[in-house]
Amino acid sequence: MDIFDRLKQAAAADWNRYVDHDFVRQMGAGTLAQPAFRKYLVQDYLFLIQFARSWALAAYKSRTLADIRAAQAGLAAILDETELHVRLCQRWGLSPEDLAATPEHQATVAYTRFVLDCGAAGDLLDLHVALAPCVIGYAEIGRNLTLNGIEALADHPYRDWIGEYAGEGYQGVANAARAHLDDLASRAMTERRFEELAKLFAQASRLEADFWQMGLDTR
Repeated sequence: MDIFDRLKQAAAADWNRYVDHDFVRQMGAGTLAQPAFRKYLVQDYLFLIQFARSWALAAYKSRTLADIRAAQAGLAAILDETELHVRLCQRWGLSPEDLAATPEHQATVAYTRFVLDCGAAGDLLDLHVALAPCVIGYAEIGRNLTLNGIEALADHPYRDWIGEYAGEGYQGVANAARAHLDDLASRAMTERRFEELAKLFAQASRLEADFWQMGLDTR
C-alpha cells in the first residue's frame, strides 16, 4: 500500500463524500443541470489559476532537480487543463476575459488558499498531500465514470469533461503525481507525522466536496 492509499484509508469517510458526491453522480448520469456545471466550470478555471501558483511554489520548495522537474510537469498539466475550461465555456459565449473577471466563490478561495498555506508553512510533502485529492482524485473520478470505456459515453452531455480526466494523458499525470508523493514520503515521513498528514488530506478532501456542493448551490 503506497502513501496515497494509506491517506485514503485514514480519511475514508471524507474521501468517499468527495469522489461520490451528488454532483459527481449527477454528472456521471448525465442529469446534472447545465447551470450547475457551468457555475462549477467557471470557478474551476479560477481554481486552476491558484493551483498553478501552488505548483510554482512546489518548484521553489524543491531541493532536487527531480522535484523541480516534477513541479514543472504539474504546472504544465494545469495550464493545459485550463484550455479545456476555456473551450467548454466558449460554448456559452464566455471568453477568457469573462472567466478572469468572475469573482472567486468562497469555496474556491477556501481550498486554494488552504493548499497554498500548506505549502508556504510546511514542506514539499505537506504541499503535495494537500494537492493530492485534486490531482489524483480527479483521475479516480474519471475512471469511475468510464467503467465501460470513454467511447461508451457516446453523446453524453459531459463527455468532454469526463473524457479529459479518464483519458490516458491525465491518468499519466495522476500516476506520476502519485509516484512522486510516495517518493517524497519515503524521504520525509515518519509514522508520527503520518497522523498529521492524514488530517491535512482529510481537510483537503472536505474542501473538495464543498467545491462540488458550490456547483449545486443555486445561491
